[in-house]
Amino acid sequence: MRRIVITVVAVALLSALPVGANGPTVGKPSPKDKCPVCGMFVSKYPDWVAMLVFKDGTLRYFDGPKDLFKFLLDLKQFAPGKGQSDIDRFFVNDYYAVRLIDGRSAFYVIGSDIYGPMGKELIPFEKETEAREFLKDHGGRNMLRYQDVTSRVLQELD
Repeated sequence: MRRIVITVVAVALLSALPVGANGPTVGKPSPKDKCPVCGMFVSKYPDWVAMLVFKDGTLRYFDGPKDLFKFLLDLKQFAPGKGQSDIDRFFVNDYYAVRLIDGRSAFYVIGSDIYGPMGKELIPFEKETEAREFLKDHGGRNMLRYQDVTSRVLQELD
């Protein structure tokens, strides 16, 4: 019973996460949280942390958007028993603002001269104008949206 109450409270709190000027107000990883894809401690890279929220209130933290997308594209391996319909939302850190933004509406630049904790990375932005400016200033190859990020794109980043 206690677990059900905690889960209900967690889901209620996460459902209330405001996304906007300051991003979500909760959900920072602890020093013990590891990326489920690569095993790195994610709190060491606060400017790159990405977060996924399942509908049951379960949180997963990542050391960057690239590993988040690897997770999303291979739930069978990384979250057995869960499917796309179990995902509530996910967040990535806007590169310039350094705050969590909605990962589904972000603009991602690939192929730039900026590297994340795991090397080549998807660089997220909330605003398209900032993504285009970054693309130009940092030798980016392309700008993608959530639905454009495929396994092939991720393989090119590895």
